[in-house]
Amino acid sequence: MPKSRLDRDALCAVLADRLEEDTLARLFPDSAPAEIRAVLRGSEGKRQAAGQSSPAAVPDAPPGWRRLFTDGAARGNPGHAGAGALLLEADGTELQQVSGYLGICTNNVAEYRALIAGLKAALSLGTGPLALFMDSELVVRQLSGQYKVRNAQLQPLYEESLRLLAQFAAWQVRHIPRARNAEADRLANAGIDQHLGKTA
Repeated sequence: MPKSRLDRDALCAVLADRLEEDTLARLFPDSAPAEIRAVLRGSEGKRQAAGQSSPAAVPDAPPGWRRLFTDGAARGNPGHAGAGALLLEADGTELQQVSGYLGICTNNVAEYRALIAGLKAALSLGTGPLALFMDSELVVRQLSGQYKVRNAQLQPLYEESLRLLAQFAAWQVRHIPRARNAEADRLANAGIDQHLGKTA
């Protein structure tokens, strides 16, 4: 019988999804992780990097890990802001949604406050391992230690995020294109709309 041949495209797709941001940064220090993933995924990766991937595509997490998607929205910078979070069981079953109004703040503050709201919701259901997915590259890189937090407004939010994360058995954070974070974005904007008396 002929030996089965390893499918290059399938292998590259797995590497694109599974390699951590810090690993990509160490291996390719002169390129952004999103660019590396786009090369590994080929034409599909280019669409994803451009924010054109299917919102239904759910990023992978290690087996048995819950997934938390968070997003903060600010209409203006600063402006009316909202927080959104979606918590999924390891098998993809939806466990909880978070949607709320944050008042007037910047987009980066909203991203952190959405993360904190999502982490608190996740902790209320247990402290098992958690995979975080966000479309804020700044917050992802700060949490992973690639960027220092220099903004005085963000420092206490960053520290609170780490205190909450420390309560989980394990955690990891990954940047995803906005199109793959559509539900958290919808929940964040729904929080603003509800406050402003609009129909979400």
